[in-house]
Amino acid sequence: MTLVGSLSEPQLRLIAFALIFGAMALWEFREPWRASVQGRAVRWPGNLGIFAVDIVVARLLFPASAIGFASYAQAQGLGLFNLLGLPATLAGIAGFLLLDLAIYAQHVVFHHVPWLWRLHRMHHADTELDVTSGFRFHPVEIVLSVLIKGVVIVLLGIPPGAVLAFEIVLNGSSLFNHANVRLPAPLERVLRWLVVTPGMHRVHHSVVMRETNSNYGFNLPWWDRLFGTYRPEAAVGEAAMTIGLDQFRDPAEQRLDRLLTQPVRNERA
Repeated sequence: MTLVGSLSEPQLRLIAFALIFGAMALWEFREPWRASVQGRAVRWPGNLGIFAVDIVVARLLFPASAIGFASYAQAQGLGLFNLLGLPATLAGIAGFLLLDLAIYAQHVVFHHVPWLWRLHRMHHADTELDVTSGFRFHPVEIVLSVLIKGVVIVLLGIPPGAVLAFEIVLNGSSLFNHANVRLPAPLERVLRWLVVTPGMHRVHHSVVMRETNSNYGFNLPWWDRLFGTYRPEAAVGEAAMTIGLDQFRDPAEQRLDRLLTQPVRNERA
């Protein structure tokens, strides 16, 4: 599907991803928030490996990705926005916001439904945070996420352009807010009202469960504030907080095979 000039949807997403990944990785290298303990040689092979598996699985099962759902809904006149005859711009803005709300709600559910948490906890089992943590998700969770987004897109009739914009922003936000970087305090305070910052999302990866169950947003910080799940900082402070899950601290848990099988294993802290 050609969307902008001669660039297809996968090409646009790849270019955006590569630029943001490169920028965040360079920022981390030059000015890290926290020095790495395990090191990239331990964590990156597993994180990059799971990302590669996710891409293959998603492309095999959903060749057209979320854009395909939007194109189908548009062609068939399906969804609330099409039934109401909303202008494309209004439908796009509303669709972007409601998709973000849906991802927030999905994230909350994946934390509180036990079998879904077993899938999602692989993301939280990373003992350090950096740009690669932003795409460390179990392939089964990726499949479920695409299906959930697809249902929301078709029910609402969100325009394909808005879906593409959302996907690019979501991927970029995930790389940004998982990055091992620190923003100047004044800038952090302002940005937290507009986007999910690394400092805000870091609390979500705290080893303390009441902090893990907070700050669920990926793109927009408003849902956490609106629904009472916002937590400004870890109880022990940002400098002293521990990242990850206690039962998965062995460096061997960062291997690709261990990441893939983690949901069916019963290790307990």
